[in-house]
Amino acid sequence: MIIWIASYPKSGNTYLRSFLSSYYFSKNGKFDFTLLSNIKNFPGIHFSKNRSDSNFEASRNWLINQNYFFKKDKLNFLKTHNSMKLFEGNRFTTNDQTIGAIYIYRDPRNIITSFKNHYSMTYQSAFDFMIDDNSFIIQDSYDNDKSNFTYLGSWASHYKSWFSIKDFKIMLIKYEDLQDKKFEIFFNVIKFINSFVNKDEKVNEDKLENSIKTTNFSVLKNNERNYGFVESVKSKKNGQKISFFNLGFNNRWKKNLPQNFQTSMSDYFKEDLKFLEY
Repeated sequence: MIIWIASYPKSGNTYLRSFLSSYYFSKNGKFDFTLLSNIKNFPGIHFSKNRSDSNFEASRNWLINQNYFFKKDKLNFLKTHNSMKLFEGNRFTTNDQTIGAIYIYRDPRNIITSFKNHYSMTYQSAFDFMIDDNSFIIQDSYDNDKSNFTYLGSWASHYKSWFSIKDFKIMLIKYEDLQDKKFEIFFNVIKFINSFVNKDEKVNEDKLENSIKTTNFSVLKNNERNYGFVESVKSKKNGQKISFFNLGFNNRWKKNLPQNFQTSMSDYFKEDLKFLEY
């Protein structure tokens, strides 16, 4: 069965995966980038039983591929940015494939700066993307296989689609809370995951502490600078590598976001921000 590590892009998914991979896939909780390979991305061409020649075909294959690649008698951690909204009538996952999920969400006024940096966008194009119900991401493949099509929708519809899940257990994490409540939140994350495999297993607090220390944002940023990071992308403007671990908790919209976008985003997402207690 699958446990999803889910989020809208640039909301802290890699930070959460780093912690989980260091706790569950190392002996002592000490992190290195190679451990992330234990939590792979879905959808993806590497998890595709059949070629997909269109976005619709890719979405129709989501459940087929989950059933084919992930055994139901084994716990499989998977990262995704996919929405839980139907795409042209196709569901992303069901409780037949999935046992649980952890969804991490972030203030959209902080997301936009990271989004703009990562995807080489302007603030306006990033904002337009975040409010578009038809938004998606897809990586180019050499033979134009669209199996890695990921349906996002708008930022608001994305978080709502995961918040409204009733078919399986889900744990919700506010990214900003991780700055000051790492131990408490990650302790509860481990308890949540362990509840699916061994309800009596205690949290290894030494390993937990190591996992927190070695996945500190500044440590991840330094490791990327010194050793590179496979998930970083090249700038569309000059072809140079863009730093994946950019600002982290220092990405504060009141400081970094232009005033006109502070106003327009606060107004546009007014009800969402109130609901999420931002």
